[in-house]
This record gives sequence, structure tokens and C-alpha cells, in this order.
Amino acid sequence: MIDTKTTILHQEQIAPQIFRLRLLSPRIAREARPGQFVHLRIREGTDPLLRRPFSIHRVNRERGEVQVLYQVVGQGTRLLSRKPVGERLDVLGPLGHRFEVSEEGGGVLLVAGGIGIAPLVFLCEDLLRGHAVTALIGARSRDGILCHDSLRSGGVTVHIATDDGSLGHRGLVTDLLNAQLEAGREAVYACGPVAMLRTVSALCRAHRISCQISLESRMACGLGACLGCAVKVRSSVPPGYEYKRVCKEGPVFDAEEVIFDENLLSGH
Repeated sequence: MIDTKTTILHQEQIAPQIFRLRLLSPRIAREARPGQFVHLRIREGTDPLLRRPFSIHRVNRERGEVQVLYQVVGQGTRLLSRKPVGERLDVLGPLGHRFEVSEEGGGVLLVAGGIGIAPLVFLCEDLLRGHAVTALIGARSRDGILCHDSLRSGGVTVHIATDDGSLGHRGLVTDLLNAQLEAGREAVYACGPVAMLRTVSALCRAHRISCQISLESRMACGLGACLGCAVKVRSSVPPGYEYKRVCKEGPVFDAEEVIFDENLLSGH
């Protein structure tokens, strides 16, 4: 884990309330792996008090650059979206447990809901070195479908679903999943709303296909000390469950171990 200062190289709005941030941080770029995240201090002082976690969206190791794709949802991200090029930010990273990628070639599936596409683009760059990749991308409307063009240009087969039918299949992205699983896949990687992840996990279990999911959670320290991001997971010893930290043992988990209880589904 690296505690350093980073410089904003570029920031652009790519969709309503969606921004892409490019940071200069050679050490983090060199060490980052797909599925990990950075923890940014938005500004000095106590308002906002806590850092904000952001999935690593892409890296350019030669140029020492790290990209973050984020959605404005509150004060912290609203302040971040107004940051100018050249401003310095305090950053911790890379943090958390990464996606595990099989060295055996084969067809793999990415499932993204909304801003959940963010960590899957970085993962996809690794997967394309030895796997055929299909991506299922879902959102409420066409404005929320992100990164599909760049994935297609990179050789990924992309299928889209929107709740309102404004682009692709009308309905949930998980509506597309069953047919893809029946076609046979080596593995599934997913990130998005918890309800979507629960459905993805259940379908993969039914088809006996390995599935890794990236969970989003409110975090305070980001280092595993405060236990504020703990989620319930299955255990082989009584009482049959334990708690793991999204910031430390996650954010990537084997879908089989996660218990989708009411606390997780409600975001508490």
C-alpha cells in the first residue's frame, strides 16, 4: 500500500453525473491489479472527513497513470468533479483483493450494472491476452451504458440491456445471462448493484460456473481496522458464517461465499 500525492492530469464528464479522472501516480500504476481500488482524500480539512474509495478503472504503467471512473452521488464526489487539472490529491493504494484470472484460455463473461463497469475494464485488458471475452452491460437508460464502444473496439463481444428499452434489450442485464451461461463459460466476473450480483451469483451456482463479484461498500479507513465495511460470508465452522472486510479481504469475493442478507441488500 502506497501513501502518496497524485496530480490530476485530466478530468472529463462522459455521461450525466459520470466522470473520468486521470491521475499521475507511477508507483500505484506499477503495482495496481484489476479489482483493487484507491482511497482519495477529496480535500484537506474535515469536510468531508473521510476518504472516498474508487475502483481502479485503467492504468498506463509506461506513463505512470491511473484512471478512475466515478458517479457523482454526494458531497465528496461533487467536490471531486470540480477539481482542476494540476491539483494535487492525497491517495492510498492500491488496496484490496484483486480478481483472480485463470491462465487457461477460454470464454469468460463480464456482467456490469451501471458504474459497476469501472473495475471490469481494467480486468478486461488482462483477460483479452488469453480469453474470449463477452460483456453484458446494463443500466436504467442509454445514458448509463458506459465503455461499450471502447470494449467493442478492443475485441470484446458486447450485449446491452436497459430498463427502459432505450438501448439494447428492454429489461435487466441478468435477463441476458442465462443464455450466455448455457453456451458454456469458464468464469464470470461481475460488478454492480447488490440485487444484480445476487441474481448473477444464483445463476452461476445453478450452472456450476465460477463467479467472482466486486462489492461496493461505504468505507471509513479503507485499511481493515474500523470494520465498517464488513459483510457476512459462509464459513465451515459454527455458526456457519463469519464476517470479512470489503476493503481488505474484498472488494472481490468468490460469489459462493457471500451471504446476500438484508443488511447487504439495503447497503447497511
